Amino acid sequence: MGTEHALPLTPRSWLKTLAKGERHYLFGSALCGVLAGSQTIVMVVGLAWLIDQVAVHDRSPTTLFPVFALLVGSVLLRAAFQWGHEILGLEASLRIRQHARSQLLSKLSALGPVWLTGQHSGSLANQAVEHIDALEGYFSRFYTQLRIALCLPLLILVVAGWLDYLVALFLLLSAPLIPIFMALVGMGAERLNRDQFVAVSRLSAHFIDRVRGMTTLQLFGRTSAAQQDVWYATDDYRRLSMRTLRLAFLSSAVLEFFASVAIAVVAMYVGFGLLGYIEYGPSSSLTLFSGLAVLLLAPEFFQPLRTLSQHYHDRAAALGAAESVVNVLNEPALVSRHAAVAPLLSTSVIELAATCVSYPVRGQVIGPIDLTIKKGEVVAISGASGSGKSTLLALLAGFLAPSSGIYRRQENYQYAWLDQQPCLLHGSLIDNLRLAAPQASHEQMEAALYRAGFGPFLKQLPDGLDTLIGERGVGLSGGQAQRLALARVYLSNAPLVLLDEPTASLDQDTEQFVMSALLKLAQEGRTLVIATHHPAVIAAAQRHFSFERDELVEVLA
Repeated sequence: MGTEHALPLTPRSWLKTLAKGERHYLFGSALCGVLAGSQTIVMVVGLAWLIDQVAVHDRSPTTLFPVFALLVGSVLLRAAFQWGHEILGLEASLRIRQHARSQLLSKLSALGPVWLTGQHSGSLANQAVEHIDALEGYFSRFYTQLRIALCLPLLILVVAGWLDYLVALFLLLSAPLIPIFMALVGMGAERLNRDQFVAVSRLSAHFIDRVRGMTTLQLFGRTSAAQQDVWYATDDYRRLSMRTLRLAFLSSAVLEFFASVAIAVVAMYVGFGLLGYIEYGPSSSLTLFSGLAVLLLAPEFFQPLRTLSQHYHDRAAALGAAESVVNVLNEPALVSRHAAVAPLLSTSVIELAATCVSYPVRGQVIGPIDLTIKKGEVVAISGASGSGKSTLLALLAGFLAPSSGIYRRQENYQYAWLDQQPCLLHGSLIDNLRLAAPQASHEQMEAALYRAGFGPFLKQLPDGLDTLIGERGVGLSGGQAQRLALARVYLSNAPLVLLDEPTASLDQDTEQFVMSALLKLAQEGRTLVIATHHPAVIAAAQRHFSFERDELVEVLA
């Protein structure tokens, strides 16, 4: 199932689509639940018959051994069906959550880094983990229990009607009151759960922002104020969670009240009927067997609804989580998925013809652009800040789709990306290097690090490649982080290297080393496209393009 739809997704339609993908497991789980309930009916009716035979007809328990064996078999079958109900429901939920998470991550990939830069990473991580996991109870419990609650009470109603149609009629009249009040309470629970998931996403983003800015907060003496802000945010989330739980408990209390009243009325009817105070309809023919059977069946009639009420909070939680995920899935994708399949000249890497890029709010930002990049070229792109250099690089990388014009790229053409703030993750040097080459050996990693000029620093590290660094390269200097990122470029063996201001934050010596290493890549036949304003970098390029008055103009030497 794709993430692009003609009509925007809604939380309910998305959950329905997910359920269709695992309908066999969900149907099997619901069927096992109904079969387990049917064994309960057999046990209840059989128990009532045994008591009637022993107490009224004075039969010896030894003569009733086959019925006892039947009841024992029903107990074992009920346990087996209940196990199947649980296992199939959990398996369906696991598969659905795996697919939903894959769908969300695929959408984030389609939206591309340009869209991701405007989002809170903490909020997105919370959606990919917590919000997807919040679907577990909905599919493993509520979804299947809803089907059981529709089928099993009807089966019990048929048996009760066979024994005493007045009891069946009363159960039929009292049953609709429970779903009505559950729905009324559930509307408020759904709204609160939606607010709760929004609150926890904001809290995640709020906390991560404070952690990332801890150094700045310490420098300005604002750590106590930041700590107080986090405390207030968590306290608001606690209050919202308690309101949600109170409403969930209210839903269960409503069901228990109406179920208890209905069971009490059935008990009064059976009692007065057996005593002879009621002579209307089938009451005059009530026996210990029929009276006890319908009395034992009455709680079982409401039990599926009781269980559904217990899991009703799972539905509200799933709808609240689904809304935040659906908001991402409905975002228009900016990444061009079909740019790599268009034919172009064999000597070219990328061709642009009258190509423009537009953003939903800002409108057209660059274009029309005519540009052909050939294999092995070193191309420099300059211009004032905000002129469109980074946008053009994102277009060349396929992070953005052109709003108009032609964009052609070699099919399955790999590229490496290096900018002034390389993406370094919390983990070892090995973890960061394997982002570019998952199968690289330790010897290949060390060779790439030495080639990038990271070798002298590597010798000083007692843990070598296992040395841990923080997120965004904490523990490394700017030059060391850039050289580590450059080593990833060497490991990738990508024929196209895109660089966005790679030397902007480096000192002169490190800048010269990085440029010398990059030019060696060009000598190996790789294609380099560099967005920069440094004269030394521009002088090293074979071709130079500049943004002038929103137009890309080639500057001839």
